[in-house]
Amino acid sequence: MMSNPSAATSESSRYYENTFREDYELEKNLIVDQDKDTICDDFKETLSASVKSLMRELERNKNYFENSTDFSIYTGTTGIANLYYHYGTNFNDPSYISRANETIERSLSRLKTSKRLITFLCGSAGPLALGAVINHLHFAKDKSRSMIADLAELSKHVIGKNSDCPDELLYGRAGYLYALLFVNNRITPPPFEASLIKQVIGCILNSGQVTAKAVRSEFPLLYSWHDKLYLGGAHGLAGILFLLLQAVPYLTEYQLKEQIEPAIHYLMKMRFVSGNFPSSVGNQSDKLVQWCHGAPSMTMLFHQAYKVFGKPEYLQVALGCGDVVWSRGLLKKGYGICHGVAGNAYTFLYLYQATKEIKHLYRACKFAEWCMNYGKHQNRTPDRPFSLFEGLAGTIYFLIDVQQPLFANFPAYAV
Repeated sequence: MMSNPSAATSESSRYYENTFREDYELEKNLIVDQDKDTICDDFKETLSASVKSLMRELERNKNYFENSTDFSIYTGTTGIANLYYHYGTNFNDPSYISRANETIERSLSRLKTSKRLITFLCGSAGPLALGAVINHLHFAKDKSRSMIADLAELSKHVIGKNSDCPDELLYGRAGYLYALLFVNNRITPPPFEASLIKQVIGCILNSGQVTAKAVRSEFPLLYSWHDKLYLGGAHGLAGILFLLLQAVPYLTEYQLKEQIEPAIHYLMKMRFVSGNFPSSVGNQSDKLVQWCHGAPSMTMLFHQAYKVFGKPEYLQVALGCGDVVWSRGLLKKGYGICHGVAGNAYTFLYLYQATKEIKHLYRACKFAEWCMNYGKHQNRTPDRPFSLFEGLAGTIYFLIDVQQPLFANFPAYAV
């Protein structure tokens, strides 16, 4: 049973009480049209106007981030490029596609390739993968091929015999796997051989088995990051499993049914009574409801598991996570997608995609309404206030996605 959203807990200071009424039938002329199962035209216009207004705010502060030495997707200039490309393709504005490409080229000219920079979110794999796709589709295919070759070269740090690479999304093998899948999903024919992707997957699964055995866990797969067995999207099991489930064509039946699905079953057993999940194995604190730790990334994992295996219990877990986010997801930390309201709101977009039930679209729109009042509800300024995962760029990205909810994808996570 879900926790009472108005209940006073020791962690209630992390979020605002959700006072939104869930009477979307009465409000159908304002936000969602129940008869057409879509967003009302007036609200969609409000969303578009807000996106353009917030983009102008981003532009007014471009000197702040354009001079940054952080070139990552996560908090750096390539994350801004990712937004530019998203905006340009959705609003049919080639100037933003060009700006995205220019930003990536500047990033790549300053990046140094090393074994610490192998992931899409936090490493050179991000600028290389995004740049390869943009150049292939819009500019210079020879540049795209060069970037693809450089991205393939990074594999030696991931699958090499002496690799000490971790496995999680932000800094590890799952983050490199995402880069390969991202490119293969957008360029035809797919440039990366199946054998390379299968090798990366094999390393991830072998590592998870070794860790699980080392700690004598019932889990068939576990992963350690900074001496903790994290379970969430950014550093833990959920994020790794989510990436693996997006690579089904490269998995064997044994890997899928005997390694990955049992890990999903064990993860289900970790749920709190509230429907939320702990941040790590053994942690009994039911406090974090954000993409990097807690229910939001679990929604995406179990939604994907439902798509792959077709078992209703996976969808039920995802729906329970959605109720947790609806109750406790209006975070005081701010509006970002890693640990903010915009990231939490993707929960409802995934549930809408899975069920086509209008209430999930309504919930996404109410969180979007909150995000459009950018800066009004937060108790601190993010360290990188204009970035994709911590700040304004990610909020804009979500406000674009909510306008086409059936095609929305959490950036740098969903392939």
